[in-house]
Amino acid sequence: MTSIKLEEYSESKPSVVTVGSFDGIHLGHMKLIKKTISISKEEGLKSIILTFNPHPKVVLNKISNFSFLSTYDEKNTIFKSLDFDFLVVKKFDDAFSKLTPEEFVRDILVEKLNVKHVVIGYDHHFGKNGDASYKTLNELSKVYNFKVTQIDAYIKDGISVSSTKIRNYISKGNFKLANKLLGYEFNITGTVVKGKSRGKKLGFPTANIMVNSSKILPGNGVYLINSNVFNKSIHGMMNVGKNPTFKDKGYSIEIHFFDFEKNIYGIKISVNILKKIREEIKFDSSSELSKQLQEDKKKCFQIIKSLKKTS
Repeated sequence: MTSIKLEEYSESKPSVVTVGSFDGIHLGHMKLIKKTISISKEEGLKSIILTFNPHPKVVLNKISNFSFLSTYDEKNTIFKSLDFDFLVVKKFDDAFSKLTPEEFVRDILVEKLNVKHVVIGYDHHFGKNGDASYKTLNELSKVYNFKVTQIDAYIKDGISVSSTKIRNYISKGNFKLANKLLGYEFNITGTVVKGKSRGKKLGFPTANIMVNSSKILPGNGVYLINSNVFNKSIHGMMNVGKNPTFKDKGYSIEIHFFDFEKNIYGIKISVNILKKIREEIKFDSSSELSKQLQEDKKKCFQIIKSLKKTS
């Protein structure tokens, strides 16, 4: 897979293109991508994912603090593992948002990407104000000589998969459903930074991680997590919140890894969130907090044991 800016794309061979923001790259997105790859092989076309940066919602809705399922770098990591030819990235700005549907099709899909087949989702909209949908694209395909395939919603256990639903599940701490719709365990990526070292005094040394501000985070509380550090899969528990016992003003993400003592300051790690253990609680003393952490750890090990039985 080659990642390239739209302006720098110069491949002359005809292509099959799927278009979208792909926040989270969930099961619905994968259905689109797999169909695109399949058509590429069947029809002898270059396979292209056309995506946007920043996310259209940031520009169109003037939202500066929108929380996404995946950061740009996290999406790139997943894209690189897929079997397609080009990831083409278009900067989404005011000028681009004002293109008419026909200008988008003619100038970008046809003239720039030499498209012969377009694959879109059931709810895909494009062009100025997002007014155009499958019907418009199908009409334009007859003018500019390309095919259009529309993919139905991906239904998982009776639920139609969407980024919005997954965000809602994450906000409510329901990672069983969020992970089911994603098709993988929701994760956050960040760099380990120095904290206040309170955890060590409590018998629970923690790694504090600094996460991209655009990333959606779970609500305050304690979570069972899994991570791969130095090529070793390890479990742990993560606290998200403001440490009310110590009256901290700041917001932190702290992870206590089980049976792990190596120094990982400055290391970038990815953490998979498996299950919410409890809400964040204010304790009257550090000793009460320490007792609760012991109970949290026991609960985590019980869940890990049950996960091993079902795997």
